[in-house]
Amino acid sequence: MADVAEKAGVSRALVSIVFRNQPGAGEETRQRVLRVADEIGYRPDSAARLLARGRSRTIGVLFTAHQIFQSDLIEGIYPEAERLGYDVLLSAVAQGRSEARAIEALLSHRSEALILLGPESEPAFLDELGQRAVTVSVSRRAPGARVDFVHTAEGKGVRLAMEYLLELGHRRIVHIDGGRGPGSAERRRAYRAAMRRHGLQAEERVIPGDHTERSGIEAGRLLLAERDAGTPLPTAVLAGNDRSAMGLLMALTRAGVEVPRDLSVVGYDDSHLSHLMPIGLTTVRQDAGLMAEHAVRFAVQRLENPELEPSEAELDPKLVVRGTSGPPPA
Repeated sequence: MADVAEKAGVSRALVSIVFRNQPGAGEETRQRVLRVADEIGYRPDSAARLLARGRSRTIGVLFTAHQIFQSDLIEGIYPEAERLGYDVLLSAVAQGRSEARAIEALLSHRSEALILLGPESEPAFLDELGQRAVTVSVSRRAPGARVDFVHTAEGKGVRLAMEYLLELGHRRIVHIDGGRGPGSAERRRAYRAAMRRHGLQAEERVIPGDHTERSGIEAGRLLLAERDAGTPLPTAVLAGNDRSAMGLLMALTRAGVEVPRDLSVVGYDDSHLSHLMPIGLTTVRQDAGLMAEHAVRFAVQRLENPELEPSEAELDPKLVVRGTSGPPPA
């Protein structure tokens, strides 16, 4: 009876309830089990069956609430995980909810592997985490940690943007920093290197910020206040990411600054919102779909072959030119 039930995808408990003291076997029993299961709305608990075999086949994904590019990554993670036979469990870092707490929630729900989108934890913590579960870090390097790493060539992306602006004739180019955001340190270094490579050390300027719209708004207000005090606006701004660039555009347009006639703006990420604006944002594209695929594959490969060492994938960025950039004002 139990063997028949298992082949039918029905629990032993259900069979014992329906057919207690009524032994039977074969196709007739199978059909009776299925009919009763259908009548009472029974559905087999695949998660419980996996856990009984010591597997959950679940990949936990850590993300930060309100980060637009991370939502693009999540959209790519789901189909690749499902294609490989894994479920996805999400846990968010938000106001009042730390990264460590969000990660522990994933582990407590028996996630077999972790994909961390832009984690801010120290490499030592990530290394310890990598000893507990297969772990993939996306966009955040963790030197010495036993984790897989998927990222875009940040320096190359900034060089593409800077060379484009310089070829247009821009010299007074300001960078809004991304603070502790993923890739920020690499982007900041690449901006400084580009300015110095072209002999523009005197024009080099990094405005502190982070990967939020508020950061861009505050940077815009600062530049406008300086303009009102007699200091000309820069001719171009390279923002730390698309959200910061959008905040900057809001502050500038409210003050009557015309983009790109008066000032060019370039973002970073090419998140889905960058093409939804009235004037499309020039930005450096990270391929969210390809990054997501690599992250899932790295996790699954090491789950299915624990002897594998962690891997790294560095993907090429692409400059996407839209309506927020042009030559500097005469």
